[in-house]
Amino acid sequence: MLRRVTVAAVCATRRKLCEAGRELAALWGIETRGRCEDSAAARPFPILAMPGRNKAKSTCSCPDLQPNGQDLGENSRVARLGADESEEEGRRGSLSNAGDPEIVKSPSDPKQYRYIKLQNGLQALLISDLSNMEGKTGNTTDDEEEEEVEEEEEDDDEDSGAEIEDDDEEGFDDEDEFDDEHDDDLDTEDNELEELEERAEARKKTTEKQSAAALCVGVGSFADPDDLPGLAHFLEHMVFMGSLKYPDENGFDAFLKKHGGSDNASTDCERTVFQFDVQRKYFKEALDRWAQFFIHPLMIRDAIDREVEAVDSEYQLARPSDANRKEMLFGSLARPGHPMGKFFWGNAETLKHEPKKNNIDTHARLREFWMRYYSSHYMTLVVQSKETLDTLEKWVTEIFSQIPNNGLPRPNFGHLTDPFDTPAFNKLYRVVPIRKIHALTITWALPPQQQHYRVKPLHYISWLVGHEGKGSILSFLRKKCWALALFGGNGETGFEQNSTYSVFSISITLTDEGYEHFYEVAYAVFQYLKMLQKLGPEKRIFEEIRKIEDNEFHYQEQTDPVEYVENMCENMQLYPLQDILTGDQLLFEYKPEVIGEALNQLVPQKANLVLLSGANEGKCDLKEKWFGTQYSIEDIENSWAELWNSNFELNPDLHLPAENKYIATDFTLKAFDCPETEYPVKIVNTPQGCLWYKKDNKFKIPKAYIRFHLISPLIQKSAANVVLFDIFVNILTHNLAEPAYEADVAQLEYKLVAGEHGLIIRVKGFNHKLPLLFQLIIDYLAEFNSTPAVFTMITEQLKKTYFNILIKPETLAKDVRLLILEYARWSMIDKYQALMDGLSLESLLSFVKEFKSQLFVEGLVQGNVTST
Repeated sequence: MLRRVTVAAVCATRRKLCEAGRELAALWGIETRGRCEDSAAARPFPILAMPGRNKAKSTCSCPDLQPNGQDLGENSRVARLGADESEEEGRRGSLSNAGDPEIVKSPSDPKQYRYIKLQNGLQALLISDLSNMEGKTGNTTDDEEEEEVEEEEEDDDEDSGAEIEDDDEEGFDDEDEFDDEHDDDLDTEDNELEELEERAEARKKTTEKQSAAALCVGVGSFADPDDLPGLAHFLEHMVFMGSLKYPDENGFDAFLKKHGGSDNASTDCERTVFQFDVQRKYFKEALDRWAQFFIHPLMIRDAIDREVEAVDSEYQLARPSDANRKEMLFGSLARPGHPMGKFFWGNAETLKHEPKKNNIDTHARLREFWMRYYSSHYMTLVVQSKETLDTLEKWVTEIFSQIPNNGLPRPNFGHLTDPFDTPAFNKLYRVVPIRKIHALTITWALPPQQQHYRVKPLHYISWLVGHEGKGSILSFLRKKCWALALFGGNGETGFEQNSTYSVFSISITLTDEGYEHFYEVAYAVFQYLKMLQKLGPEKRIFEEIRKIEDNEFHYQEQTDPVEYVENMCENMQLYPLQDILTGDQLLFEYKPEVIGEALNQLVPQKANLVLLSGANEGKCDLKEKWFGTQYSIEDIENSWAELWNSNFELNPDLHLPAENKYIATDFTLKAFDCPETEYPVKIVNTPQGCLWYKKDNKFKIPKAYIRFHLISPLIQKSAANVVLFDIFVNILTHNLAEPAYEADVAQLEYKLVAGEHGLIIRVKGFNHKLPLLFQLIIDYLAEFNSTPAVFTMITEQLKKTYFNILIKPETLAKDVRLLILEYARWSMIDKYQALMDGLSLESLLSFVKEFKSQLFVEGLVQGNVTST
């Protein structure tokens, strides 16, 4: 699977959905290989946890394209002040909501954008969203808005107890798990993702009425002093502890909570991002309160010990995460003196006990760090609200011009190149994970790639490496029953892309047999890369990727304002003015020499191998300092090292993908062939099933949504039947993985859900080629079959899934609660016991045959489709 996470990943809500979606996908979890990229669904690769104020939250950090406070572009302008106002009015005309034509945006984006630069050097992007998602006029009164938000919050509270729904059974969610890279859990049950989707949808409805702001400071944990590890993260916490104008320590949080808002912050390697949202009525006051944290924060000495405990608690919660453990281990491989080797989280030891022992005044150092690095001339700000651009400009100028500018140069680490060009890097690291898992990660450290954002060489490579169709690495490994999932690329977190290096990783979730053959698995990866290097970049592939990205961008859906402003404020640090909205999404130029240069560095001699498995227990005699990760270091076995150093043969089973037949080319909106209706109407009604239909008359985009529920009384007759149904849906998903992958990358999403009473099939995307995908799914369902090897692989993986669910107290508690409440329910323990008692392939095939003979089918088709 393609690994390319955009800066938008910093949104905590969206990140949970992406992680859950990727987790389900990777583990045959019935979520398709949906794209978690910025527009809606996308790049399934690890979003690693980073230190954050409210919780460890992922962020992205990349090298600056505008160092030392340089303007975003030639057409940038200073905020209108005094005489400048008439000049700007002349340029834009008298319209109060005229945006900057230089900023390229999607044709489907109704928002207006304006870039300004304040006299103190702060750069701001103003976003006026006068559209209304509910199709009403944009002048909803403040009182109506507040009532609606309060009603939605009440609804959320009422729903919060019912995490395990009727349709979909229990799942799992751990945002700090070794998530997307190494998900070993087979998602036989869809509840957790459903729950997250419902919460996100509820939040989306709420935040459509919200105003939001985000501010990015161009400094992060790389700037931590050697004697105070975690200081940047600690400062991110401390600035919120009251200000000179609003001294109440928890005043801002209380204000937001009272008015339906929330806030968060996160510290990455070279960025620190703050964000909040609130009801529109209170947006200006919230901006003023929030800005004071950057104008004159109190950071009183008495608050230090309390907030150190908060940071330490965050660290303790992060310690059992395989993702964080692998991250810290990776950082420890950097050259001495490189900031990647620092402990970015901070804890009570580094921020309280050690400083006290060494007579370091943490309070004084905090203030020094703030004065040195929290300077307005390398801050970027984004505000979005249902106000005119002129109103937003007036507010921002009035409030944020007070942030001090120290005139000092921005910290720059670009000279610290090749941090992993060390003997310790090109080794095999065996690691004992927290979770029950087998996984192999192959990593290369490349020169920084951010300057090539118009070409995106790593995106091109990851598109091919992460491909799941015929001729791909994963297709080959699945046929060998060695791998369950593969992700490749660069996650664009600060750990993976910054001003000193860029990482390219290929992470493979292994079966038990794959673990025994991990060297062969790595060899297949190297053979595929060598094939790509011999062929060189191909324009056909590049243009196919570009077409898919363009289609997605052209018809992108509206996103959560909080997520959007976070994304944009980081983009302002990375891209020139015209590319703020597009720089992280589109391919602009085909330059084979740039792609080839990156591709040619992905050779075995420069690779780092990390093998995670519980089987490594007892073999690992080393321990990482901060997270306690047990690991060992080995040289690559001589026979394999010699083979990889030779001119080894290519694998004939590995080749480039064929042309993608699922890419939409017809975006015509279809005419109505029946009367318009407000709600779906039943257009087919038989004893075997029924079909509901509604033509889109609101959004007017060339997309459609199809959902069918294949209901059978057979499933709930016994715990063994429920397990057989889980196995059936997972094998069906496994069988579809290769043939349906091309549809997935063309933005046609599918999902198979093992519901409580039947199979749920969901398909959505551009309507032009959607019937091809739906027919493919039905064909594989009708002709369902399985080999003994696949059956064994899936059942073994399912045992791990059930076990991982049972060891999580919160998930087990939900299961027990519903077992008490529901009249007929098979518990997870019942299912685990049934699976451990043993099931055969013959019993599965018999179950599936009977399941298909006892069905009632109910469907819904909605969107740019005719009733015919």
